[in-house]
Amino acid sequence: MIEIDRVPTGVPGFDELCEGGLVRNRTYLLSGTSGTGKTNFAFQFLHSGATQYDEPGIFIATEERPSYLRENLSRFGWDMQSLEDEGKLAIIDACSTKIGIPSQERYVDVRPFDMRALLEQVITIQDEIGAKRAVIDSSTSIGFNLQDPARIRIELLKLSTTLEILGLTSLMTCEIVDDDLYSRFGVENFVTDGTILLYNKREDNTRVRSMEIFKMRGSDHKKGIYPYEITSEGIVIYPREEVY
Repeated sequence: MIEIDRVPTGVPGFDELCEGGLVRNRTYLLSGTSGTGKTNFAFQFLHSGATQYDEPGIFIATEERPSYLRENLSRFGWDMQSLEDEGKLAIIDACSTKIGIPSQERYVDVRPFDMRALLEQVITIQDEIGAKRAVIDSSTSIGFNLQDPARIRIELLKLSTTLEILGLTSLMTCEIVDDDLYSRFGVENFVTDGTILLYNKREDNTRVRSMEIFKMRGSDHKKGIYPYEITSEGIVIYPREEVY
């Protein structure tokens, strides 16, 4: 039996659900409604790679300006700027140009939604910092620009396949409007190797956060729905408890 090379996520409790972590050099969809912590989960994956496993990462920010991300994620004790200065993290600002404002970032996507230009920049950054992990936050922004499901599928397939060829284990966030959906445009989960769903469902007078691994190609995984919390140090999943 061939041993599968695993990438530990650094999200407490998650790796227990999938035999030790994500399959290396694969791309995974991270779907959830508003308030589920998709960006938190995705950056926690990059932060742990940079600080615990000597795996630098690339964060492609299509929805939020990097300055806002640095400020927002600092509440978990994550110093993004220090990681950038040390060459362990690179952020591509794919938001500012899209909304027509100037950017002072080192890496800027000057041609929004030009997949070839974006991938060329990813290749350049990987050469500079030796990146092993990547996050695209989010695929939904790319999809809204393309609109046509066939084009969305082709462009996201191009993105995910190129990241895999480059040797990057990646998370691609996806905004959904209904917990019964797996993706926004109905194609994202077909061009990735796995789908992780985050829920924030209302139960009586409170909301309960939970998650499940819907798909993980080439690997076994637990099939239940498990609770998680967003703590002061990031997301913590409870793999020995189930939500019914």
